[in-house]
Amino acid sequence: MILRISPALRRATPLVVVAGLLGAACAGSAAVGSGSSTPGDPDPDPDRRGPQGRVAQWVVECELSHVAYDDPIVYPDLPGASHQHLFFGNESVGSSPDYDAVADADTSCAQRLDTASYWAPALLDAAGRSIEPEGLTAYYRPGDGVDPTEVVAYPPGLMLIGGNAAATSPQDTGIVAWSCGTGARRETEPPACPGGSTLRMIVTFPDCWDGERLTGHGSSAHAVYSDGGCPPSHPVAVPQLMIGLDYPPVEPDGLSLASGSVLTGHADFWNVWDQDKLEREVANCINRDLVCGVSG
Repeated sequence: MILRISPALRRATPLVVVAGLLGAACAGSAAVGSGSSTPGDPDPDPDRRGPQGRVAQWVVECELSHVAYDDPIVYPDLPGASHQHLFFGNESVGSSPDYDAVADADTSCAQRLDTASYWAPALLDAAGRSIEPEGLTAYYRPGDGVDPTEVVAYPPGLMLIGGNAAATSPQDTGIVAWSCGTGARRETEPPACPGGSTLRMIVTFPDCWDGERLTGHGSSAHAVYSDGGCPPSHPVAVPQLMIGLDYPPVEPDGLSLASGSVLTGHADFWNVWDQDKLEREVANCINRDLVCGVSG
C-alpha cells in the first residue's frame, strides 16, 4: 500500500522560478546541480545548482505510473523478483525487456512523447510503509566537460542504471544525494525538510556510452560517467540524465528504501522515448547550448 499524503504539500510550479532565464524557444523549470563528493556541500556545482542553472538542458515532469516488484534490467522476464519499485513515465513497463511491446504505450509524463521509463526503489517510513511520491522531474543535459555539440540522442532501447543498490557506505553526492526541494545543498542521507518544501532523492546517470551494448545486464558496464569528457573506451556522449524524485517533507528518522538502507539510493532508465522527439530535444536544446525548460 502507498501511504497517501495531503496534496497541499506539493511543490510550487518551477515555471515561475526561471521564466526570466529562457529564450523564445524555451519555458521555465527548476533544477539542482550534479554536486560534489563532499557531504552537505552547500555549493557543490555553481554552474548546475539552483533554478535551472547555466547548463544546456531540457526538463520533463512525470507523475507516478505504477508500483511493482519488477525490474526489466536486473531481473528481465522475472515478474515479482525485484524489490518494490516506483515507475514513472511508460505505463506498460514491467519485467519484460521487450522494447517493441512498450514502445507505443501511454505515459504519466506531461510530455506525451516521453514514453521512456524511469524507476526507483520505494521510500519506506519507520513502519515500513511506502510513502507516496509527489512526482519525478527528469533533467537532460551534457555531462562534465562534454562539448554540448557532441551529445547525441540515446539509441532506442538503451538501458541505464544510476547509483548502487548494494551500497553500504555513502555514495558520491554527484551520483546519489538527498536535498530539500531544488536547494543546492546535498546530503548523503535524507535531511529534515521544512513544510512547503519536498524531500528529494537525486540520482545522476552515466552519460558516456560504449556505442555497442544497449544494456549492461544488471550493471552499467556499457556506460560510464564523464570526467572532463568521455574516455576512449566509452566515446559516445549521450545526455546526462539527472532525476529528482520528490516526497513530502517526512521525518527522516527510520526511513529506508525498498532496496535497503537510505544509502542504497539508485534509479533505472529505459529509453522508450518517441525517438524523433528525443532527437529534436537534443538538437534544439543541448546541441544549441540552450537552457530550455519543461518539455510539453
